[in-house]
Amino acid sequence: MSAEHSSSAPVARPLTRSDLKTLSLSALGGALEFYDFIIFVFFATVVGKLFFPAEMPDWLRQLQTFGIFAAGYLARPLGGIVMAHFGDLLGRKRMFTLSIFMMAVPTLCMGLLPTYTQIGVWAPLALLTLRVVQGAAIGGEVPGAWVFVAEHAPQRHIGFACSTLTAGLTAGILLGSLTANAINRAFSAEELTDWAWRIPFLIGGAFGLVSVYLRRWLHETPVFAELQLRQSLAAELPLKAVVREHRPAVLLSMLLTWVLSAGIVVIILMTPTLLQTLHGFAAEEALRANGLAILGLTLGCVLAGLAADRFGAGPTFVCGGLLLLASSSMFYASLAGHRDLMLPLYALAGLCVGSIGAIPMVMVKAFPAAVRFSGLSFSYNLAYAICGGLTPILVSLLLKWSPLGPAYYVGALCLLFILIGAGLWRRGAPALAPAG
Repeated sequence: MSAEHSSSAPVARPLTRSDLKTLSLSALGGALEFYDFIIFVFFATVVGKLFFPAEMPDWLRQLQTFGIFAAGYLARPLGGIVMAHFGDLLGRKRMFTLSIFMMAVPTLCMGLLPTYTQIGVWAPLALLTLRVVQGAAIGGEVPGAWVFVAEHAPQRHIGFACSTLTAGLTAGILLGSLTANAINRAFSAEELTDWAWRIPFLIGGAFGLVSVYLRRWLHETPVFAELQLRQSLAAELPLKAVVREHRPAVLLSMLLTWVLSAGIVVIILMTPTLLQTLHGFAAEEALRANGLAILGLTLGCVLAGLAADRFGAGPTFVCGGLLLLASSSMFYASLAGHRDLMLPLYALAGLCVGSIGAIPMVMVKAFPAAVRFSGLSFSYNLAYAICGGLTPILVSLLLKWSPLGPAYYVGALCLLFILIGAGLWRRGAPALAPAG
């Protein structure tokens, strides 16, 4: 950012009660929206049986069910770009509220959908449509939420604001896991197939609509309000300006998203399955350990944001990358010979994955206010769609070569994280560009 941006930005204002209310409501809404987005995967087996023909082979049913789940990820870039476009032109708050509405309604509708035996092929088609809308919503929610809280927070607390929001998103994953476990324990297999599978979707939709109401009490960000006052909104398509004028920021944000996706996809999402299939851990033990890892991740995100505010993003990335490299290497290396250490080492690795909590602060600061939402959304969603899709494939290929394949993949991304941190440390972190 330019020197005049840095010098004109207020740096001394403390966090107020209004700031904390904004952070709390944003994080709560983010947690509930992420719950809505991922609850599908926890009930994929039941949904597959109900929304596809009974005579369909199991492998094909599973493939099509996870294909519908994946459609949500494929819709993220387009949804994020469209919502970011209007977020830069019409306001952050409008899109912030719209994104959770677009998530809550489809989730509620999923819980009310007729099954294949009732309406035939229209059932999976309706499910696919609702999943695409969810993907578009999450594509706008995550970058939009980071921009929203960053532009509300004081300069010296932007790291904390963004990391608190990120912690809320990760808490949504844990909430989905806990809800799925509770439903499976409370109801028999017959009850689950008959009607109980609808409960988590109905709950998620209802809480999402409550969050829509709560977000009515949030105010437009001061930065966007100043842009409107000065009539400094983007004079052309914001994404066009991003691609033409801010390519270094796009590249930096995409590389950091690669690091972020590696930590989440490999250590948090893929590892429970690997623990069961490769190392023979019971499903309950693997999921319990995963829950502890997610708790560690949630705490680690907040700690990383505080560290970035206190010491800068560069030092935080370097230290966080080193800690994640060490902890993940110990965790994966211990699985063959020291199974008793799996639980504490997985929790420690999850805590160190939390170093990604400092990443959104850098991505938000990389773009000027007039195109910030579009720049961040384009970089983050495109990179996540590519890297999030390729990561499981690359890790699977590495596993054919070595049982430590996940450790090698995460380790390589840790080195990238450290190198980016060293570069930021040497250059000095920019301030958030204000309006004008």
